Amino acid sequence: MIQRIQTIYLIIALVVSGVLPYVFPLWEMNNGKEYYFMNDSIYTVLFGLTTTLTLVSILYFKKRQHQFVLNRLSIILNLILLGLFVYRSLNLSGETLAVSEKGIGIFLPIVAIVFLALANKAIKKDEDLVKSVDRLR
Repeated sequence: MIQRIQTIYLIIALVVSGVLPYVFPLWEMNNGKEYYFMNDSIYTVLFGLTTTLTLVSILYFKKRQHQFVLNRLSIILNLILLGLFVYRSLNLSGETLAVSEKGIGIFLPIVAIVFLALANKAIKKDEDLVKSVDRLR
């Protein structure tokens, strides 16, 4: 399981979507208080679903097709999360009363999408290798 490169990519995506949102704030309020994803229930649910899907995908290492589908669902959830962040940052752009500075936490879904796409590419490569070996039998 761990010797496959897609598992490494999935573990990195799991850390990015499950651990790093607790470390990096989404933005900083005008009063100096940092705004984390836990302050909004929609962000909490989406980050939780993404983390859960990635963890289940790691555990489905013997079922490559299921792993591929779960990764795609996780990519879609990350795109929704990224869309919400972009919408929020466009509505509150610049120096407003609510948001003073955007944080690095807004870019975490992009990093997770990249690693999930790399994992899907490696899963597809493994699946093609298995199919080519089955043709030779």
